[in-house]
Amino acid sequence: VAALISLSFGGAVGLMFLMLGCALPQYNQYWPLFVLFFYILSPIPYCIARRLVDDTDATSNACKELAIFLTTGIVVSAFGLPIVFARAALIYWGACALVLTGNTVIFATILGFFLVFGSNDDFSWQQW
Repeated sequence: VAALISLSFGGAVGLMFLMLGCALPQYNQYWPLFVLFFYILSPIPYCIARRLVDDTDATSNACKELAIFLTTGIVVSAFGLPIVFARAALIYWGACALVLTGNTVIFATILGFFLVFGSNDDFSWQQW
């Protein structure tokens, strides 16, 4: 229960930083909200790979490695998008810093979710 509460608190704090980067009066640009797509897309490759891969094999699996590679590409893109927006003068650098802070918190929360609930036998994505 404590892990679930801390993960929800982390998600709320990360989204707060993202919203502050968009809605503060001195920034007032909502372009950084496009990183929400990356938040949604980031766990999908790993969830698909876990569903397809048999976990009894101790060696590395190409499907799982591809899923980690795609997830890494999505996470790097989520960090790169606000920097590109700031370089193109669509958003201010302060908003970029707030969005990058929110990205760090949100992706740490997503990682924490998979670490806490990924190895537990009671709850598994394979039940879905």
